Parts: sequence; structure tokens; C-alpha cells
Amino acid sequence: MPVLIEVNASGEENKQGFAPQEVPALAGEINRLRHVHVCGLMTMAAFASDPEQCRPTFAALRQLRERLRHELAPPHVLEHLSMGMSNDFEVAVEEGATLVRLGTVLFENLPGEQA
Repeated sequence: MPVLIEVNASGEENKQGFAPQEVPALAGEINRLRHVHVCGLMTMAAFASDPEQCRPTFAALRQLRERLRHELAPPHVLEHLSMGMSNDFEVAVEEGATLVRLGTVLFENLPGEQA
């Protein structure tokens, strides 16, 4: 089963996930997993009207992935970074996102949409 580890890279109290400083210590536990395949990390940046304000969160997750990659053994290969939503996905992609979560940007003007 492929899974992503959720990281609260923005440090917001209302967000879930591991604190970034907790993640490196998980390497040993991850390497012992046999029935799940940790294939990446995911995060949500704090909402900001200027997507550039999200860049430090995305960069931090990318750096964390690079650090953790060297400590994991196959089949755990951190190929994915899931980060970025409709308001900030361009910046997330620039910082290495391989998966983005889009809703509003795709569907906001469809006929029949409820306001």
C-alpha cells in the first residue's frame, strides 16, 4: 500500500501531521514497515493571498525529503511531494511538488456550482 507521511511544515496548530523535526527520527520505524510503501511526504501551507509566502513551507518539505531519502531503504523511496492547492500550486511545483490538490481553480466556474 503506497502512503505519504503528513508533515505540519507550516507549524500551524490547526494542522495535523508530524512536526518537521520529528520526521528524521522516523527513518528506523519506516524501514521496518513491510506492508506499506512510504513513497513521499505531504503538507499544506498556511493560506496566504500571496502564494510566494508559501514558498518557505514547500522548500522546507523538499529539504526534509532530501535528508530523509538517504536514511530509507527500499521499498521506501520518497519520490513524491504532495503540496500545493488551488491558491499556491504554481509555487509548490517550482519547489518540487509531484502531486497537487486542485479544486477551486478547476471547478469554480462550472454551470450549476453552488455559491
